[in-house]
Parts: sequence; C-alpha cells; structure tokens
Amino acid sequence: MEHAIYLVTLVGTALVVAAAFSSLIAFRFGAPLLLLFLCIGLATGTDGLGIEFDNASLAYFAGSLALAVILFDSGFGTPLNALRQAAGPALSLATVGVILTTGLFGAAAYYLLDLTWLESFLLGAAVASTDAAAVFFLLRAGEINLRERVRATLEVESGTNDPIAIFLTITLVEIIAAHANPEANVLVTNLALGFLLNMGVGAVVGILGGLAIVRLVERLNLDHGLLPIFVLTLSLMVFAAAGAIGGSGFLAVYLAGLIAGNSDIRAVTILKRFQDGMSWLAQIIMFLILGLFATPSQFPAILVPAVLLGLFLIFVARPVAVWLCLVPFRLPRPEVAFVSWVGLRGAVSILLAITPLLGGLENGRVIFNTAFIIVLVSLVVQGWTVGPLARRLGLIVPARLGPLDKVELELPGSAHHELLAYRVAPGSPVARGERIPRWARPSLVLRDGRSMRFQDMGRLAAGDQVYIFVPDRYPRLLDKLFASRAVVDPEDADFFGAFALDPTRLAEELEAAYGPGLTEAERKLTVGALVTERLGGHPEYADRVLIGPIELIVRDVDDKGRIIGLGLSFEPTAPVARVPVFLSAGEIRDRIAAFVRGWRKPAQAPAVEAPPEQPSTPEPAAQKATSES
Repeated sequence: MEHAIYLVTLVGTALVVAAAFSSLIAFRFGAPLLLLFLCIGLATGTDGLGIEFDNASLAYFAGSLALAVILFDSGFGTPLNALRQAAGPALSLATVGVILTTGLFGAAAYYLLDLTWLESFLLGAAVASTDAAAVFFLLRAGEINLRERVRATLEVESGTNDPIAIFLTITLVEIIAAHANPEANVLVTNLALGFLLNMGVGAVVGILGGLAIVRLVERLNLDHGLLPIFVLTLSLMVFAAAGAIGGSGFLAVYLAGLIAGNSDIRAVTILKRFQDGMSWLAQIIMFLILGLFATPSQFPAILVPAVLLGLFLIFVARPVAVWLCLVPFRLPRPEVAFVSWVGLRGAVSILLAITPLLGGLENGRVIFNTAFIIVLVSLVVQGWTVGPLARRLGLIVPARLGPLDKVELELPGSAHHELLAYRVAPGSPVARGERIPRWARPSLVLRDGRSMRFQDMGRLAAGDQVYIFVPDRYPRLLDKLFASRAVVDPEDADFFGAFALDPTRLAEELEAAYGPGLTEAERKLTVGALVTERLGGHPEYADRVLIGPIELIVRDVDDKGRIIGLGLSFEPTAPVARVPVFLSAGEIRDRIAAFVRGWRKPAQAPAVEAPPEQPSTPEPAAQKATSES
C-alpha cells in the first residue's frame, strides 16, 4: 500500500511537471496549450505508456472541481467595465448562441452518426460552449493586442456559456436515461422552465455568495497565508450549495468571483496571484485526466464522421449561431467574423461528454469519443490561426505602453491602499521630467544601492526604483508615466493618423477646413462628441470613423470612456478586410434603405419629366426670360 502511494504520487507529479514544461514550448511556438496537455494524457494512457484510468465518476468529479476553480478565477479577473462593454453581445452568445449551436450541430450529427435525435442534440450540447483557457492562452502566447470590444466579448462569453451547456447536457442525459421520448413542445417547455429555475437559483446563490465572501474577508483578520485558501474554499462552498438545491453551481461560482473581484476586497493582489496559480494547476489536472480517460484505439471507427462534424461546427454551426446572435448589435463584420472563428472547444466539451457514460447510455462511449475528436479538430484547425486571422481582419492595434517593471505590494492592516514599486524605464515620461500626480505619494527611491527620500532625489533617472503609496483602484496614469515608449511596428507607423486633433474643438471647424458634409446638428458638437455619436456612444482605443475625405482615429480615452486624444488622416490607413457575410442589423437596414431608394427613383422619374406632347412649353418661357433680360 505504501509503495502504491509513492508510485501514484511520482507518476502524477511527473505528469504535472511535463505539462508545465510543455507550456514553454507552447509559448515559444504559439501552439494550443490544451492540445499539448491532452496529448500528454493520451501518450501516458491505455494506448500509450499503459496507465489504466477508466473511472468516469472520478474523472467527472475532478474535472467539475477544476472547472469551478477556473470559473471563479475567470469571474474574479473580469472587470465590470469589460462586462458593461460587451454584456449584450456576450450574453446573447452565451444563451441563444449555445442553443442555436446545439440545434444546428445536433441536426448534422443525426445524419452522420447512428444516433437518435435526442442523442444527437446531447452531443451538440456537449460541444456547444467555447473554452476560455484555450482562447486567451493563444492571445497571450501570440502577443496579440486585440481591440478591447472583441476581447471583452470573447472573455465574457466564455465565462458565462458553460452553465447553459452544462444544464442542457445534464437534462438531456436524464431524459434519455429515463427512456423518455417527449413531444417537441413538451421538451421545449420543460427545458425552458428547468433552465429558468436552474439559472435563477444559481444566480441568486452566486450573488449572495460573492457578497458573503467579501464581507467575511473584511471582517475576519486572517493571516495572509491562509486568506487565499479561505477564499478558494468559500468559492467551492458556493459552487456546492447552488448545485445541492437545484441551481447551476458553475454560474454561481462565476458570479461569486465577479462580485468579489470587483469589490474592495482586502489583499486583492495576493488573491489574484494565488488564484492564477490555482487556475493553471486546475487546467493541467483537468486536461491530463481527460486525456488519460480517452482511448485512442477506439477513434478509427468514428474518425471520418467525427472530423466532418468538427468541420461543420467550425465553418457552419458556430458562424451561423454567432451571426444570428449579433445581428441586433451594430458590430463591424470583421469583429463578428473573428468571434465566430475563435470558438475553440476544449476541456468543458470533453468533460460534458463524460455525462452520457455516467448516465449509462447505450451510445455513451460513441458520444465521448466523437466529442474528443471534435475538440482535437477545433484545436488543430482554429488554434493555429487565431493570430494570423486577427491581423488579416485588422483587429490588432498598436500597444499603448512599452515595457513596464512594476510590483504591487499589500500593506498589512490597510484594506484600501497599496504600495507600488516602479523601476524607471529609459525614455519613460518620468525619466524625461514628467511630474507624478499629487494623489500619489512617493516615499522612497533606491539608486545605486542607496535609499533616499523622494524629496531629496531631484529628477528621477533610468534605473531608479521608486516606491509610491497610492489608494487602491488607482488610475492607470502611473503605468503610463513609468512605462517606456511602445515599439511601433513599421506597418503601424501611420495607424493613428499623421496629425493630432483636439477632441474639444467644434466640429464646424472640420466642416470649414475639409468639407466632410456634416449636418447642422453635427456641426454644433465637439469633434470628440461627433466621433462618440458616430460610434454609437461607446468609443474605445483605436476606433476609426470615416467622415467624407478624412478619417478620425481614437488615440486615447480616459477612465470614463471619454475621448481625450484623436488622430486625423487624409487616407484610410486601417486594413480593409473583405468579409462577404456577417452583416449586422444596422448594415442590413442601410442596404435595404439604399435598395428601396434605388428602386423608387426609376419609378418616380417619369412623374417629374415634362410630358412628351408638350416638349416646347418650358423652352419659350426660358427664351422669353432670356430675351427680356
């Protein structure tokens, strides 16, 4: 028994270490990290090194706990401004999008696999949600600086679509296991009522749990080493409590993390670091277990239909669902196309595919193997193309800041203040003499191994280490002051236009100088307000507005979303991506209006022309007027 404990521990830790080392390869070559984790699990499983692992209950239990940890960390790290910016599109994708994907994919699975309709929709529900870990690892590994609106939409969608997919999967497994064959209207009604109850209970428990976590952390004077464990345990309690009373534990734990992360919780820096590490560990464990559980020798029997279904999901089901969900929102076609492509399937899909095995379904193993192959197809086809596609669609924006060396330090006994340690970078604004704001209190400077008061140092120099006492939630102005200049790619040299423009100037000055054809109401606005109005009220960094012969580019916005910097270009400098589909509701309306105007003009043309039998009527009058003059 003792020898077995050592052997299991040795093998388990060796797998985790191998997965950690594989992340270096993924960061170096931009490979999908999940794919490497799964391959390590497959290589050490039954058909590889021969490690036997066929415990579906244990795999599902461990995967569910790992997913709860990942979702709590995802919610904790999602800022409210990102949620507000992308709430409409993301929540539409997370609810209606999952249902549409399930239906479209289920119909294809019914004709390609020997499954019943309910089993086909069950497979569709299992692969309907996207994998946030895979998507954002690729964005980080490829150093892709996406537009904030696109990033926020993907981030919020991936954090909120798992509970819906989990509910649909578990409900369909229970119906099939009970050998029920309900009518379509009864099935839809039961799913709708169950969905509202499941999500409603989960939302209430998650909100109350998040508030309780914040309150307990503030009231209890726990040691900083114990505090992260305490918060993680409370998050798992929220997850378990919601599930125990019939709610969605996954939605509850995500909302609890969202509330805790956006409150004035104590020791937020320590909590973020700990949860980041626990999220990595949870991902590694979940992916390795799912890889070990799979049996590749069973794949050839369903390989062809599974690959075809994977391609159908990538090129048909996901794009159609995304387009239908985003039609009400006036998003540019390149952004809609990118969101539809970056719908990678991952560990959640494989985890949900285990539920048919737990329910004892006859085709449970077929469903699991098919879902596993679909995930591999998604990672291989989509995982390697995220960066190139973002560049092709013009969604990459130049970085705002260059390298920044900063450390955030918690102050014992101070819940609402932080101590920041900055190293002055060469070429940064403070190195060039820029003043530090009054609300920040520099207290100490280290230079050449000597520590001195900030007041005695004079002008800061490159290499100085500066300690600044600031309130929490401090403005990011300090980062701008201490960061070096961003290295601009030669292709982005003219990204923000050749000229700077004051957004507080009146738009009528633009009309006088360039004649872009503004309306009387638009001329009375400031240039910043004009751009904001043209962008639908939500401008963001690097947004562009074409007005007649000029193009206005948003160079910067403040913390409240107001434009504080604009660029002007006489030629469109943004790459034009030709996407033939993904028209938004606004574009459809504009095209219909243009078609109607073009159709009416020929019909109205004869009414304004002179009758053919009186061609000379206007001419004599004109001649008379000319002769009289």
